[in-house]
Amino acid sequence: MTAELVRGQNHPLTEVRLEIRVSAGTPLVAAATLGDENGKVRGAQWVVHPGAPALPGLEVPRQAAAGHRLALDLGAMPEAVHRVSVLLALPASGPARFGAVPAPFVAVTGLDGTELAGYTIIGLDAETAVVALELYRRQDAWKVRAVGQGYAGGLAELLADQGLSEARHLAATVEEAVARGLARSVAAPPPRTADGDRSRHAAPAAPGPDQAGQAASAASPGRQTVPDTPPTQPATPQDGRTNAAPGQPAPQPPYADNGGPQPPYPDGTLRQAPASGPQPPVPAAGPQPSAPTRGPVDYTHPRRQSSAPPPPPPTAPPAPPGQSAQPVAGDASGWSMDERLYNQVWGMFEDLARTTAAYRSAVDFADSRREKELDQALSDPRSRIGGQGEAAREAAHARYTALVDQARAVLDRDLAQLTAESEVVEPALPPAFARWDNPVWHGYRVPMEIPMAVRLGDLNLPENPSLRIPMLLRLPLERGLWIDSGRSASSDDDVFADEEELRRLAMEAAVAHAARLLAVHPAGEFGVHVIDPAGAAARTLAPLVRSGVLAGPPAAGAAGVADVLGRLTQRVDLVQMALRGGAPDALPPGFDTSEQLLVVNDFPHGFDDRAVNQLRYLADEGPAVGVHLMMVADREDATAYGPLLDPLWRSLLRLTPLPEDHLADPWVGHAWTYEPALVPAGSRVLEQVLAQVAETRREWNG
Repeated sequence: MTAELVRGQNHPLTEVRLEIRVSAGTPLVAAATLGDENGKVRGAQWVVHPGAPALPGLEVPRQAAAGHRLALDLGAMPEAVHRVSVLLALPASGPARFGAVPAPFVAVTGLDGTELAGYTIIGLDAETAVVALELYRRQDAWKVRAVGQGYAGGLAELLADQGLSEARHLAATVEEAVARGLARSVAAPPPRTADGDRSRHAAPAAPGPDQAGQAASAASPGRQTVPDTPPTQPATPQDGRTNAAPGQPAPQPPYADNGGPQPPYPDGTLRQAPASGPQPPVPAAGPQPSAPTRGPVDYTHPRRQSSAPPPPPPTAPPAPPGQSAQPVAGDASGWSMDERLYNQVWGMFEDLARTTAAYRSAVDFADSRREKELDQALSDPRSRIGGQGEAAREAAHARYTALVDQARAVLDRDLAQLTAESEVVEPALPPAFARWDNPVWHGYRVPMEIPMAVRLGDLNLPENPSLRIPMLLRLPLERGLWIDSGRSASSDDDVFADEEELRRLAMEAAVAHAARLLAVHPAGEFGVHVIDPAGAAARTLAPLVRSGVLAGPPAAGAAGVADVLGRLTQRVDLVQMALRGGAPDALPPGFDTSEQLLVVNDFPHGFDDRAVNQLRYLADEGPAVGVHLMMVADREDATAYGPLLDPLWRSLLRLTPLPEDHLADPWVGHAWTYEPALVPAGSRVLEQVLAQVAETRREWNG
């Protein structure tokens, strides 16, 4: 999962061959300085800029551009180099200050385009040069830190601050090199709306909430500490959005579980988050250079070398003066409409998280200031006599109300914009991203390609429960699912107190999720197995059984459980051996290489120690070779079996059959209310979709 950095925050780097991608609303000059163990730049020879674009392990573009890719090989850096500072500057022929242009976005990515960390440089005004990022060596490992230090005196002042005596001469050399390369400069992308830049992250991730890229861990950050002065609001365009990365397709919105043990993941951002594998890259917003930048490093992405540029995203007609532009479905970056819609959903999730965080921070600040003013007024005994104390209290309450009303007005504006966007995005979603009540399912056809994500439900926050953001899970699955069939601490004990009803609802959710996964995969690319030891879910499983889409009848009894688990465990072993031996073609003739999903009902009832160990093995090793778990169980029941099941619980993404606020985002730790993607009561869309899946399979197997 992408780490969304804020100023001063650092993040470990797991790769040494990297790209630094820069996206801005205007051409910028990119440069870098190298520092020793004390952070000192030893001379002009340690500065990489358009006039001297390459040093061992580092190369920067030779011209100003709205989008940059800096090539970096930390393993090739000289031993004396312990710090790499990434610099951005406005060219002399460009805008006079950063405050007049959209906030630049800087991302650190792997060579495959997977985004590792991103930083939107906000809060700049009169500055014309900025230290964006700092990569530094710490105990033989590298980290990246978001810096965002701006300089009104431009590149000369920045370089002088880094200790270079020839800073002015070097800055002039850079300007001269940039001027010579103006003919090759890449223009800024045209504005998509009348209100400002709309380029955003791709999903990061998650999700759908899964896919935090094996990246998520530790406790998610809580609310921001209330300062003694009003919090600085991020610079946003008129529609309330912050500029975000046009890096990879959003890592799914990453989510964490508030309840239960938390798994350790590497990026330190989530409490329990879904994992994500490598993400396909999304091109940076705006036009790209027609040819790679000159030099020994090829800046074209290996997966895009033979691809034509994507068609421009749809744009809204110009808005009347003083009004926001109407939102358009698919106006995010991407190489296909599905990818754009995915990125747009991820951007909506980010926007809602950030605007809500700003509102809550403002309310916390107002409350803190009111308490401080009241304490000061009442600390003087003289103010408690007469009307002075009452006047102070009224004044403090009035200021509190004014601050809260102002923050709420901004929140309402942003929520209105997001609601309008949701109203145009939701009907445009493809079946994999759409709710079951979306008319797109009535024209459903079995796809020919695997989509990039699948919808598992919706997410909302208490500030506006009616605004629901689709929760998209990246494909192929990198993590199993645990659908909790028991009551939790946050659920209402007066509602659905019947445990049998909860189990039925949990199994209905499992059937809906399994049916959707079958529906979004091409024929023959996804199989579903079911274990129902006591046959308790026979009625709920009827749509899957009657349509004939299951790989076999639901397994019942100890013998059935052992047979299914044995076959899937053997499948994992065979594929692992073939891959590790470098002979993936050596699998037995007729071996089914399609993705497999095992749905387990009423776990752990009916499972002995061997079966539990096999499940743990499938949960740990299965996703890498296409075998995935969907457990339907009450965690309280599982806890009674001791710590043996804790690793299994922690390795799966917990979902609920009823709305519950057990998921948290990685930035500010919002408690998001999750609502499962269920089939509307009385609808026969599930049976129709499964019938078409079964028919296509029969034709495929011919």
